[in-house]
Amino acid sequence: MAKVKVVFACQACGAQFPKWQGQCTDCGVWNSLVEETQSPASPTSSARLTPFDGYASGHDNRIKHMSELVLASANPEKQLKFSSGLVEFDRVLGDGIVRGSVVLLGGDPGIGKSTLLLQSLCFLSQQRKTLYISGEESLEQISARAERLQLQAPDLQLLADTNVERIIHVLDKERPDVVVIDSIQTMYTEHVSSAPGGVSQVRESAAQLVRFAKQTGTMIFLVGHVTKEGNLAGPRVLEHMVDTVLYFEGEQSSRFRLIRAVKNRFGTVNELGVFAMTEQGLKEVTNPSAIFLSREGAAPTAGSVVMVTWEGTRPLLVEVQALVDQSHSDNPRRVAVGLDYNRLSMLLAVLHRHGGIATYDQDVFINIVGGLRISETALDLAVLLAVVSSLRNKILPADLAVFGEVGLGGEVRPVANGQERLKDAIKHGFKHIMMPAGNAPKKAIEGVTIHAIKNLQQCLALLREF
Repeated sequence: MAKVKVVFACQACGAQFPKWQGQCTDCGVWNSLVEETQSPASPTSSARLTPFDGYASGHDNRIKHMSELVLASANPEKQLKFSSGLVEFDRVLGDGIVRGSVVLLGGDPGIGKSTLLLQSLCFLSQQRKTLYISGEESLEQISARAERLQLQAPDLQLLADTNVERIIHVLDKERPDVVVIDSIQTMYTEHVSSAPGGVSQVRESAAQLVRFAKQTGTMIFLVGHVTKEGNLAGPRVLEHMVDTVLYFEGEQSSRFRLIRAVKNRFGTVNELGVFAMTEQGLKEVTNPSAIFLSREGAAPTAGSVVMVTWEGTRPLLVEVQALVDQSHSDNPRRVAVGLDYNRLSMLLAVLHRHGGIATYDQDVFINIVGGLRISETALDLAVLLAVVSSLRNKILPADLAVFGEVGLGGEVRPVANGQERLKDAIKHGFKHIMMPAGNAPKKAIEGVTIHAIKNLQQCLALLREF
């Protein structure tokens, strides 16, 4: 009888250790090691459990010239990309679904992962062969959800199973074009003796599905659970195995849902898709800037300014709010919602050193309206304007839009895609644009006042004129 081997696997990175220890030495995470048993498979069982015999023999592994692949991609029957039925979803995926790709979709429970994929498969089932594999819900529950969302897809195939070997056998027999695995944490393979959801099971199950997708051209969506920190559960190596990693963002209390691409081999990273949750499922938001500009009907207040951010391949108008209040404690609070806390601390130091405005005795709260998180440096100028506006209780013009990076020397640096940001702000009716001098247009624009800023002192002087 084969000897059972006991290892301790890190739930964060997948590293294995012969004995338990408090911290994983590979990724530095504490208390992430879980005991797993590994029993080496015998030659007989390995041959019996190999799930790739059905299609490995037909796999063309000969060397090909680049010209052959170009001619094949030009064939309509072998087109590389096709639409998912949702324009915003196509944008995040990279202008459509890519044949043979594997997409990992993560998000909080109940945020809309299964709903989005079910909607997409119902559309695709009208033109292509699709299969929805559920490891968490029964087929009756999936059918009831489709009926509740008023989705018509009589040709959509459903399967309830969690064994990867049986699933790949069905896929090899049916050869669908698009497959959904909901979710990867519920899948298990007989090659690994640990329980489903463990590091070894998730890694091995995903590896087999990825291998099948690459060798047959089947597109596979993997639904992934997330941890309480908001990261995908399971080993981080899972994100390296797939082609695209998508995250659902946004509060469940809000009707809006954001999908962000954090990795994409076929499109732009940080691309953002915006949806609204309705009774008929997720609906696309054609003008995302409208949901982030919630100023209509509200009285103008100090500490509010609109900035033009760049998400993926398009600009977005976002409202930045600041509240600066007298602190009653020895350690004033610094709260940043939607941006990096360290970035806020740096900007406040620059404001004090080069602008002569101190906030060391003030509580500073910054919020990005709409639940959006911005990581680009073009947010700097808007944050400083909002802080000064709140501190001085000065209301900024409602038709003012701002963007620009602020350096440690107080200089305002140009940012990428400045002209595209300017055009989008003008399209939404903004008449005053405060932007870096390096991004300013060479010719004047009729009806629009461009404020070209070179440094923080010039910005604060202009603020007094409003």
